Amino acid sequence: MIYTIREYLKFISKSSNEHGVHSPFVYNLVTNCLYKKRNNKFQKTFYSSKEFLSKNKEKITVKEFGTGSNFFKSNKRSISKIAKVAGITNKKASLLIGLIDYFKPSTILELGTSLGLGTAALKIAHKKSKIITLEGCKETSKIAKQLFNNQKFDDIHIITGDFATTLPQVTENKSFDLIYFDGNHTKKDTLNYVDACLKTIKNESIWVFDDIYWSKEMKEAWSTIKKHPKVTVTVDIFHYGIVFFRREQSKEHFKIRV
Repeated sequence: MIYTIREYLKFISKSSNEHGVHSPFVYNLVTNCLYKKRNNKFQKTFYSSKEFLSKNKEKITVKEFGTGSNFFKSNKRSISKIAKVAGITNKKASLLIGLIDYFKPSTILELGTSLGLGTAALKIAHKKSKIITLEGCKETSKIAKQLFNNQKFDDIHIITGDFATTLPQVTENKSFDLIYFDGNHTKKDTLNYVDACLKTIKNESIWVFDDIYWSKEMKEAWSTIKKHPKVTVTVDIFHYGIVFFRREQSKEHFKIRV
């Protein structure tokens, strides 16, 4: 937590708003998406999803992958507590909903379903999207399915298992409009996911990385991703790192306060 606060203070000192952006593509993204007021209907649907989980006092045994939780000392956890302290925050959900509403990706891959709140944010703004979401833990997968059924979210396919097995399978001979990386927060695993997903990119593909300032490792992973020769534009909004592969764009990196 202390590391993230320090990084946020550094980020604020180096970031800008739309007036520091000279790329028309990124300027439009900032003004028409990141700074645009969210649709209240989308927000209410997300709050409804969160409330559904918050009312569930059942306890489940969570199988951890990667760095584990900063909040829980035991793997036996109540669903309501997970939703409250470890689920996607309202602000991050709002930003994610805004990105989906702006780009309207038809095909989405998510790495890290958890209880399904992030998946809900992906689905809410573009209900016609088809989502494949990967989760390592069987117990959280079950709860996510309950959430999707309750909220009547269609075309969401959860695949449960170790990403080392499931990710190569779902990326074989496929392309995705958007990939949301919210899996194991280690440098090694994150870069392995990147390598596995590179074969799925198109010119218009978008990648969104959660928790790029989670730790020194994740910051290093983000730095490596920015340098990849196929990456042309990145937009760092602290809460997320957004990656574009547009060949018509010059290689540029932006830090934007939101």
